[in-house]
Amino acid sequence: MPAESSAPELIINCKNTHRLIMNANILISNLTNPVLLFFMLGVLATAVKSDLEIPAASSKFISLYLLFSIGFKGGQELLHSTFDNQIILTLFIALAFSVVVPLYVFHLLRLKLNVYDAGAVASAYGSVSAVTFISAASFLEMNNTPFGGHMVAAMALMEAPAIVVGVILIRKYDKESTGKGSVKTVLHEAFTNGSVLMILGSLLIGFIADSKQAEGIRPFTSDIFKGFLSIFLLEMGMVAAKRFKAFLKYGWFVSLFSILIPLLNGSLAILITSFWNIDTGNRFMLAILAASASYIAVPAAMRLAAPKADPGLYIPMALGLTFPFNITIGMPIYWMLIKAIPN
Repeated sequence: MPAESSAPELIINCKNTHRLIMNANILISNLTNPVLLFFMLGVLATAVKSDLEIPAASSKFISLYLLFSIGFKGGQELLHSTFDNQIILTLFIALAFSVVVPLYVFHLLRLKLNVYDAGAVASAYGSVSAVTFISAASFLEMNNTPFGGHMVAAMALMEAPAIVVGVILIRKYDKESTGKGSVKTVLHEAFTNGSVLMILGSLLIGFIADSKQAEGIRPFTSDIFKGFLSIFLLEMGMVAAKRFKAFLKYGWFVSLFSILIPLLNGSLAILITSFWNIDTGNRFMLAILAASASYIAVPAAMRLAAPKADPGLYIPMALGLTFPFNITIGMPIYWMLIKAIPN
């Protein structure tokens, strides 16, 4: 009898050990990602007072390139998606989060922050993190749980609306903006802004472009993407490190916000998807998309659209706090919530 009763305990212990190893592997994989290591190199360069710098013209080009590549690849994913009821519902929920989250986040942050910073942070938390998405895919693979390819399209679909909403909010509430009371003027400025136009235009072009013709620019949109992303995050690391003291001045509010808002958004996504017949893997990926914060597309856009916003605030929040929270603690929490709240 003792041997028989200990067998279930042994199985449970093995499963718990497997989960710990899985989470550790995910964490190590992300911490050793070359792209993130270049971010740390940028932080180090600033800490040791190196004269390393990225020319302003090159920085602007890289920002535009990243927006172009993300938008175009997202359009291609939408083109190749087979639309059924579940896919349409999932894309709608993703789009709704990318619009609603910046709205409530902006007004919540206005309690402590200025218009520019609140708008930039709101865009970041309404948008998504591709690296977090990739980490979530690894998590599901280790749990032998598939997810639909249309979730990549959902990720791309959430990039632009959050940026647009953030720019609209900044234009609307910025006292220095002309015609700020005119909805038409606000919308015109938001949609014709260079960064917004680039990602929306690229998304549309990717969607209508012939697949065979699109293959001709794949080396530019895909093969060199991580290289340019590494240089971009190298600069972001330097910028974040230079603004670190500025980040500290915001106190506990933004630090707590960087943890609680992702947890709230991810949990809401799980609760909402429990009312429909959406696959477990897709529910998890949708929760991750809702919980993540952009530190690639949004910083690239806000450097152009809202230069007065402090990158030493929204980059450390998204990359320094929200990202590590999601890949270490957040994903296991979202997974447990999905199991506890079945659809």
